[in-house]
Amino acid sequence: MESETREILVGAGVTGLSLSQRELAQIQQLCAYGQRLVDIDADGLAELDAAVGATTDTTFAILVENETVPPSLVARGARCHVRAAPEERTDDALVDLHPVYRLLLEALAVRWSRYETLSMLALIHVAAEYAPLLAWQPHLGHAGDPFRLRADEAFTGPDSRWGQIDNPACPRPRHEKAASGRALRVADEPTAGWRSYLDRQHSVVAKAFAGCATDCATPCTVMTHLHPLRRRRVRDACQAAVAFRGCALVRLRHEALIGHGLGAPSRDEVAHAWERSRRTIAKHGAAAAAVLAEDGFPLPGLPSLFSAIAGARLRPDTLLAATRRAVVAHLDPDAVAVI
Repeated sequence: MESETREILVGAGVTGLSLSQRELAQIQQLCAYGQRLVDIDADGLAELDAAVGATTDTTFAILVENETVPPSLVARGARCHVRAAPEERTDDALVDLHPVYRLLLEALAVRWSRYETLSMLALIHVAAEYAPLLAWQPHLGHAGDPFRLRADEAFTGPDSRWGQIDNPACPRPRHEKAASGRALRVADEPTAGWRSYLDRQHSVVAKAFAGCATDCATPCTVMTHLHPLRRRRVRDACQAAVAFRGCALVRLRHEALIGHGLGAPSRDEVAHAWERSRRTIAKHGAAAAAVLAEDGFPLPGLPSLFSAIAGARLRPDTLLAATRRAVVAHLDPDAVAVI
């Protein structure tokens, strides 16, 4: 966020503004929370005190007690939170991925405007990893929540092969079956096991969901319990998700500094990779064809693709913008009207 630079100047006392330590603490709390939002730091988006574990300057926020992020902002950000422990049992991103993808779109637009292509590619990678769960959400009623999965007979009943690692009738790779099986057990594990699953295996479960919908020749109840129309819809949406996961833009991450190479792509390189990706993705079904829409986004067609995969209209959130306005209001209340 542009406010980070302003925060450094405020903290150094060179803005010419007469601000108290409490006012500086309020600004730093907002800047820390804004950084969490733009990074999609799901662990901390439900916390009022953004200074704890922040990656921004929080000198005053730590010194001054009882200054926190406005609850109205945290209430919105908390919808993108991922519960840190199984006992939280909140309606978070494991239940509904739509708020996460709306925030992803807003953060991508911010990163684009700041020429931060490496950070853009990291966000694109996250979006691609969990796109199959976005596709399944309308049919599951959640986004791969282990608590709900273990209560679903389509995944645990006698005619299901979900997560059965030694069952040769299931064509999923062994590591996908292992992750899928653990998804049914992890709700009973301690916090360390829960976090380990989320860090290492939840994205693998997303891949398994995609495989069940798109390349299983002998489907079990995971697919057959769905009405044929729903089965076609989830297959179409997952085909789009799989095409996105393998597109040129996602592969570009592995040629960048945060991947396996030493290059940092320019915005032009990102744009060219996305144009190649759009042409390729569009060949993979009706949902995938939505990627050709000209929807005014910096990466044209991306919100339309996410919407088609989700079966719901997804457009960029305004949460980062609201956080920015709150920062500016503390620095210069008269400036808010012109933002």
